[in-house]
Formats: sequence, C-alpha cells, structure tokens
Amino acid sequence: MLNRKRSDFISWGLLLALVLVLLEATLNGGGILFSLLFSAALLFFGRKRMPRRSGKIMFWLGVFIAVMNVLSMFTFKLLLVAFVIYVIYEFYQSKQNPVFVTPQFEQVPTMTQDDVYKKETLLKNILLGTQQTPEHVYEWNDINIQCGPGDTIIDLNQTILPDGESVILVRGTIGNITIYVPYEMEAAVSHSMIMGNSRIFDRSESKLFNQTLFYRTKGYGEANKKIKIVTSMFAGSLEVKRV
Repeated sequence: MLNRKRSDFISWGLLLALVLVLLEATLNGGGILFSLLFSAALLFFGRKRMPRRSGKIMFWLGVFIAVMNVLSMFTFKLLLVAFVIYVIYEFYQSKQNPVFVTPQFEQVPTMTQDDVYKKETLLKNILLGTQQTPEHVYEWNDINIQCGPGDTIIDLNQTILPDGESVILVRGTIGNITIYVPYEMEAAVSHSMIMGNSRIFDRSESKLFNQTLFYRTKGYGEANKKIKIVTSMFAGSLEVKRV
C-alpha cells in the first residue's frame, strides 16, 4: 500500500511538472517551447547523421540548447527545491521507521538437471531508506544490493554460513554500512568511496577522499568458511566489527 501511494505521488508529480513546463512556455510567448522543439530536432537529425562530424555537432548542440533552456526555467528551479525537500523528508522517515526484512524459509524442491527455481533474496535494492537483517536466526543467502540514501546493517551472528566463500556486495550512495562478523569467521574487505571514513576491525581511516581499501584476516586463504565483503559508496562510513 505504501509503495503504491509513493508511486501515485511520483506519477502525479511528473504530471504536474509537465503542466508547469507547458504553462511557463505559454506565459513566455512560446519562446522556450520553440527552443526545446528546435533542440529536439537537432538531437533527432544529429543522431541520424552520426558518426559523421556534422551529426556529432548537431547532436551536442541540441544537448547544449536543451540543457541551457531547462536550467533557465523557473519551473526547473521550483521542482529541484521540491525534490530536495522530498528526499530529506523520506530520509527522515526512513530513520524513524527502518525496514526490517524477514526472509521466508522455503523447502527446496527436488530438482533435475534442467530445473531452475527462484529464491527470495535476503535484502533488496531500495531507492531510499534503511534496512537490516532480522534480529532472529535467519537462513543465509549471498547479498548483492544497490541502495540510495540510507543505512544498511548486516549481522552475521544470526545465521550459519555454508562451507566455502560467502559474499556480501553492497553499492550505496550516501549513508552508513555496518557489518557484524563473528570472532571465529575469517573475512576479506574491499571498500571504495569518494569521501567518508571507515573502521574495519581495529583499523580506522578518517577523512578519506576517492580511496579504495582492502583488508584481509590472516587465515582467510586457508579457512573452510569465510566471508568476502565488497562495498562502495559516494559518501558515508563503513564499519566492519567483531561481535
């Protein structure tokens, strides 16, 4: 229900934005509308003439005219302010009401060589918000997610990892990633960020800018069970700690 309301809100917002653009174009005597149509024509014919030089010139001239017209519109500035306010509001709401994902245990069907079945993922891609693994015992599946602004919390103490190398892959934009690793578990951590800080076990790095870090525990190569953690983010912090 919440996702449906959010989708309806975005749809109405896009419709309102279109109406405001047309209204502003009409009030300005159609000058902006003509420029946008002219840039669209340059994009269309420039694309058809590529990769010739004349096609490239027409295409990028159309891009430049379109961008300059959009940036100069009062409607664009108004919508940009509204979008920033909406993101801040959603981020605040996600902090107040984090999403708890409870995986469903399912019986694996008898498979033949050609059978393929879909299994529910432990965590999901989210555009905005905070999510974490359940606080009770859960069944392990490798994690591969992309996240917008928000926090991600993964506790490996509430699950049993299978033999071999398990994988956690988290790609975020802004926020914090926290991963709790059992003391007996060997781990390798690869982290990439534009700006932020990290604390990986007992190693702290602060004021990082456009850095890639890699750490590995001493017994990782020979361990029967081990976890490979790969994370990346634009801004925020990573914490991998023993509990």
